[in-house]
Amino acid sequence: MVRMGVRRGSALALASVAAALAGGGTPVAAADLGGNCCADLEERIAELEATTVRKGNRKVSLEVSGHINEALIWWDDGFESNLYQVTNDNSRSRVRFVGKAKINGDWEAGYKIEIGVRTANSKRFDQNDTDGSLADPANVGLDVRDTYWFVKSKSLGALSVGLQSSATDQITEVNLTQTKDFSKYSDVEDTGLGLRLRSPDGGLSSLAWRRLIGDSGDQPGEGEKRAQAVKYETPTFQGFSASASWGEDDYWDIALRYAGEFSGFKIAAGIGYLEMTDGGYTNTECNARGQGVPRDEKCTQFGGSFSVVHESSGLFVNFGAGQKTDDVINTTPLYAGVAGVDDQQSFWSIQAGIEKKFYDLGKTTIYGEYYDYSGAPIARTIGATDAVNPLGTTAAVFDTGVQVWGVGVAQGIDSAAMTVYLSYRHVEGDLTLKGVAGGVANGPIAEASFEDLDLVMSGAIIRF
Repeated sequence: MVRMGVRRGSALALASVAAALAGGGTPVAAADLGGNCCADLEERIAELEATTVRKGNRKVSLEVSGHINEALIWWDDGFESNLYQVTNDNSRSRVRFVGKAKINGDWEAGYKIEIGVRTANSKRFDQNDTDGSLADPANVGLDVRDTYWFVKSKSLGALSVGLQSSATDQITEVNLTQTKDFSKYSDVEDTGLGLRLRSPDGGLSSLAWRRLIGDSGDQPGEGEKRAQAVKYETPTFQGFSASASWGEDDYWDIALRYAGEFSGFKIAAGIGYLEMTDGGYTNTECNARGQGVPRDEKCTQFGGSFSVVHESSGLFVNFGAGQKTDDVINTTPLYAGVAGVDDQQSFWSIQAGIEKKFYDLGKTTIYGEYYDYSGAPIARTIGATDAVNPLGTTAAVFDTGVQVWGVGVAQGIDSAAMTVYLSYRHVEGDLTLKGVAGGVANGPIAEASFEDLDLVMSGAIIRF
């Protein structure tokens, strides 16, 4: 993290003191230097200021921080294997600018701007698209993650306005260990699940693995994607804090969090509820996906997680779970009048291991993990000739499931603000298809058959 804002006058004063000390404590006259020393120093300082980053004013601070997170990922889809270089989207590379200014003893105001950087997308690449850019150029490059201002009171809490995450952001991903940066135990799509399903005979489906997790790839119960929003956060009391947000177009959520220590354990936890009530913005969040529903969609979700670390032994457990309910999935044209349509998605996941500083280099983390998802239909179809479609006709995705188990190791290098990591995951899935006729999924049902997926990711994150 870099702090900006050295005062020009202060630099001049320090230079003058240094000049005096260099002369053994005896003042040095301008004539001794063959000219006006102060004028020379002013000119040199002006040259330095012209070539350095500086703030626009001295009233508001500026801190620049971020990290670089690049990795290699090897994958095997049962028919083909390959090795790609990617930006690790579990915590992608980014740079942030944060500032604040005191208003009085209780109040302060500030801002945050954060820019994400992807050179190749670890959750969007596939067998024919090494970085994810062919499917969508926006999958790589720069993206604006945050841009908002805030006012904060020690006694009343904080209010923020602008592009930001919701109150329930990361509510299912609470994590006190190094794995949060390279192997999220809840958000498994970030590690290679843009790869497409592979049939036993080697055919490549149009469906990606991430489409089997609520279509968007986001786990049920997790907070809304970043949006134009207003958010309020309470002060922390006895380790507890609450927050609420409203954003376009159109969601609201509330969350309760806790962080503290008890009897040698470090504990963090969160629980939250979110409701989305508009068919515009939520068409990538709800199963219904805004497909001709003659009224606003309504999705509700509930999720939470906790992380517990035993400080002396380093043993830890991370656990998360969530559920989403889509009230209007059975009113979409694709599922209107179709019997047996489920309206819920759910998941649970666990990660456990040991994280301890065995030697001075930094903390070592060794862990295992398991993830389980089961989902309601999504309003998405695949063609009659798709590699995993046995029906011979257009088919709707009627039911899905994803199971993941994995192991990994990480080593912190404190002197370089760096973590080096290696992770392995094995992915299995279930897919039930239902035939479509006349635009309605009222045909026969069949189970799709496809290969498992193996993923190995190794890389490093360096913070600045």
